[in-house]
Amino acid sequence: MSGGQSGAQRPPHLVAERVTALDDDDLQALCEATDAAILDGGGFGWITSPGRRTLEQYFHGILLVPERALFVGRLDGVIVGATQLLRPPRNNEAQAMSATLMHSYLAPYARGHGLARMMTEAVEECARALGYQVLNLDVRETQTAAIRLYETLGYTHWGTHPHYARVGGEVVGGYFFTKRLQDTRPSAAVPGSDPARGAGSDPRRGARQSTRQAADTKTEKPVPHARSLTLYPAIDLKDGACVRLRRGEMDDATVYSDDPGAQARAWVAAGCRWLHVVDLNGAFAGHSVNADAIEAIIANADVPVQLGGGLRDMAGIERWLSAGVTRVILGSAAVKDPELVRTACRAFPGRIVCGIDARDGRVATEGWAEISELSSIELALRMQDMGVAAIVFTEIARDGMLTGLDVAQTCALSARLSTPVVASGGVGRIEHLRELKAASANFPGIEGVIVGRALYDGRVDPRDALRVLS
Repeated sequence: MSGGQSGAQRPPHLVAERVTALDDDDLQALCEATDAAILDGGGFGWITSPGRRTLEQYFHGILLVPERALFVGRLDGVIVGATQLLRPPRNNEAQAMSATLMHSYLAPYARGHGLARMMTEAVEECARALGYQVLNLDVRETQTAAIRLYETLGYTHWGTHPHYARVGGEVVGGYFFTKRLQDTRPSAAVPGSDPARGAGSDPRRGARQSTRQAADTKTEKPVPHARSLTLYPAIDLKDGACVRLRRGEMDDATVYSDDPGAQARAWVAAGCRWLHVVDLNGAFAGHSVNADAIEAIIANADVPVQLGGGLRDMAGIERWLSAGVTRVILGSAAVKDPELVRTACRAFPGRIVCGIDARDGRVATEGWAEISELSSIELALRMQDMGVAAIVFTEIARDGMLTGLDVAQTCALSARLSTPVVASGGVGRIEHLRELKAASANFPGIEGVIVGRALYDGRVDPRDALRVLS
């Protein structure tokens, strides 16, 4: 052995996180862990394994259901267990304060490291951030380890079902637990909102107070299990070149590179694990225009690429997904052709993203040339119901201006959704990323941030950004 103490074992790396998409490796590991847990008799609905194909369809289906959120536990990067947060449908006002933790399990080979506790606490953090006051769960009476865990986490055993399940020809009882989430930590208020009026008031009020709160969080201890945020370096394409616009104005563009493929390689070499590509000409034309540049980026990037701009029909969506794009972003189509979004989400689960570009809270379309009467939150809720994998939210007035993200609006959007939110528009220095990271501790639905001009100008070093967001 080289380095470290002779014979010392490296402690396992444990992560509990919410997932909104599963690549092939993750899906395989999740199915294997599920099979192992079922065979061991632990914690899942099936008594015998239904087979790999059924499990794959099941997990893909979960990701499409707005009322369910899937959390996984990773041991050294490999998924070894899962749990789910079930929210009541929005029309169930009577139970709007309660959510349910369900289908929790770990593969036998991953037990003993504390991952079950981490996953449960991750679900609790998400439920609090979404405003739920009570978390309920039920478990077979034979699952003694799970019962002990929930008791140590402060869950109250309030009832027993004598005929809860039938396993191996025997009737098994079940225990019902509940936990009041606000007893351990109050629900987070949206930065800049009026607590007396709730998060539904103007999320941009009190910007000065929001900045002060974000600065205060720099000296606080990191929140346990707060997930890393993804850095999406932006590659905006105009006439085959990499450019950045100010406030979305095509006539106010700065050209940074005439070699999109080389720019893609540069961001990957800096450590970025995603690329965010927008065909600006395509956004105005209504169809892909910078096809050669996009293909060059795909060919030079060994990381996932998400693409937006001019995707208005299934043919265009299918073309780029089959060409190597991981996710496509639908913007104008979300407003003008919602049925296209619904169809695409069904055909390509986990690969359709909604881009919401807003000016003063109103959604813009056609390359930001038109402003609709639709609010960003209203559109986001509609898209969530259709099954989009994520929401990219951009405040147009800040885009390319380097004055900072609209953290208040981003948090307000995240508070209303179970779908992940990617922030965009306005990052000008590293402190802006610290502010978003601090806010994401209370709003775990914030998944990442898109940065453009600040990276190209050198105001933000990509390695520093990755370190802050990790």
